[in-house]
Amino acid sequence: MKDITGVEKMINNFNHLFSPLKVRGLTIPNRVVMMPMGSDFAGNDGEISDEHIKYYELRARGGTGLIIVENVCIKYPEGSNGTTQLRIDKDAFIPRLFKLTEVCHRHGAYVGVQINHAGASAMSSRTGMQPVSASTLPSKPGGEKPRPLTKEELVSIAKDYGNAAKRALNAGFDLIEIHAGHSYLISQFLSPSMNDRTDEFGGSAENRARFCRMIIDEVRKAVGAQVPISLRLSADELVVGGNTLEDCLEYLEYLNDGVDIFDVSAALNQSIQYQIDVPYLEDGWRSYMAKAVRDKFGKPTITMGNIRNPQIAEDIIARGDADLIGLGRGLIADPDWANKARYGDVRDIRKCISCNTGCVANRIGGNKPLRCAINPGVVEGEDYKKRRVVKPCSVVVVGGGTAGLEAACTAAEVGCNVTLLEKNDHVGGLSVEISKIPAKKRLGDFPAYLKHRASKLNNLTIKTGVEANSDIIKAYKPDLVVNATGSVPLLPPIEGLHENLGKEGSGVYSIIDFINRLDSYADDLTGKKVVIVGGGAVGLDVMEFFAPRGAEVSIVEMLPAIGRDLDASTSSAMKEIMTKHSVRQMTNTALCIVKPHSFTVKHDDAAEELTFDYGFVCLGMRAYAPVWESIQKDFEGTYTELLNIGDSVRARRIIDGVDAGRHLVLNTLERLGFIL
Repeated sequence: MKDITGVEKMINNFNHLFSPLKVRGLTIPNRVVMMPMGSDFAGNDGEISDEHIKYYELRARGGTGLIIVENVCIKYPEGSNGTTQLRIDKDAFIPRLFKLTEVCHRHGAYVGVQINHAGASAMSSRTGMQPVSASTLPSKPGGEKPRPLTKEELVSIAKDYGNAAKRALNAGFDLIEIHAGHSYLISQFLSPSMNDRTDEFGGSAENRARFCRMIIDEVRKAVGAQVPISLRLSADELVVGGNTLEDCLEYLEYLNDGVDIFDVSAALNQSIQYQIDVPYLEDGWRSYMAKAVRDKFGKPTITMGNIRNPQIAEDIIARGDADLIGLGRGLIADPDWANKARYGDVRDIRKCISCNTGCVANRIGGNKPLRCAINPGVVEGEDYKKRRVVKPCSVVVVGGGTAGLEAACTAAEVGCNVTLLEKNDHVGGLSVEISKIPAKKRLGDFPAYLKHRASKLNNLTIKTGVEANSDIIKAYKPDLVVNATGSVPLLPPIEGLHENLGKEGSGVYSIIDFINRLDSYADDLTGKKVVIVGGGAVGLDVMEFFAPRGAEVSIVEMLPAIGRDLDASTSSAMKEIMTKHSVRQMTNTALCIVKPHSFTVKHDDAAEELTFDYGFVCLGMRAYAPVWESIQKDFEGTYTELLNIGDSVRARRIIDGVDAGRHLVLNTLERLGFIL
């Protein structure tokens, strides 16, 4: 094809992925579907905000064929989920929802909406009432005890779903999705792990599916014959006593004729790592579930699960595993995923790294709006590129990790002349090193993207093998110097630690030593003893490597809990691994003495010596800013502006450094009058 300038544009050969699909009266232009994901962008009253609309519009403009808006509450407050969930329980919400569908339709996307009642997943602290459910069984371990719903209440709630669907149709939505998975109310009836009723709504598969069938019938009555109905389900709940894939295929026999599309997800609250996928799960790992549903019922299915690579998506459709590809976090990370896959260079795709920090951690338990570790423009997109410098500006960035690369690219993209100085022979920083750990390989996609992005900027020069100092920096006559030298392992002055760390004849190592020695560890480490000091993210990365290989692993942690600051998905995954492989968890325990093959630790004033073949000190990271003080001193009294960003300020997460690399740099350039 040619664009309006007559220049040839290449279309990648993803013919299946970018073919249309007709379902009832709807013809979806391609097979890319944005999955419904909570955002916490709504107002406290449940109305959709301008920020919310912009967020979805960006994904529509990016070429997504079908957008399914995050779950909206059909009965408030009883069925609400989250502090700022969208609502559709009153006509008053229709006008703003219409504005959403209108702007998305203008970009050629179709828009569905997921309607939902949280049931026992609601919290009385938010709703002011006891949660309701199929029975008195909570929706997660330690959750609140719900009240069983009566038959009369179930009939009423089914009608609430129908009324919500009618409002959605009036608001311009093209598809209605009923959420029947992930431990919400319908799921609480379908799953034997949450339903112990003995009446017509419990026991057999047919009885447990009865409430869902009532809802489907009410929704169909409300929307008519032309509007597709999608059913989201946890095809395999992946919990003891829950539905297996075979169980799901059985209960779907009672629902199939009322459904047009099966949105085939997985897991419940207690297996959330298989719902919001952890990074070690392969691209499209769930597609076998969608295939089983598709093969049995002959209906279109949506599959999802860590799908980042367009070729994987193409292959899934080509071999008949599913008809539609669901992207969730992948579209948070890059709203232009579809257009880049279809028309551009796939290396331009900012692939989600499955870190779950800005999405899962912010929302679940954090009650904060959605953000992304690698996309600092989740809502505003790349509008900043429309801004241009109004006078020459020279920028020097010291350090080529993810924060430094983002800063350098951002400054260059608005027209600054940028030089990045990196002391190593490659850029990418700690992300490149950590991505060498097998379970963290996705992390390497981000520095690879940044490197490719930088390579296309003629006004950005990257110099590796250069250890920056003030004299080198001054040679570039910078208007702005950005220091982003990162972090190094935190190694406190513990007796024997520095004398034994990484030394010949010693088994004591840091996280960097572990990474550098990865190729030396056997696949079968049965009989080997591993002791890890530090139960945070770094220590758990080491545990995740050794425990499945058969090693006898112990974790020593000073705090009362291991993995205290992890997001819900990662935390659940780590608990599963530690339980499965009998990892010894020693909390409220301090490291006192380090010897070549043992750690002396203390708990409640009682000392214990832990012997090991491999001992790792993983107490986190500390800021590393070797030239920052000298830069400050040597540029004092000049017109050069200095910024210190990322881990070189304080060791934190990728999201903090990348956000500063984008927004702090832009705001500084604006403040100095270089951009308007």
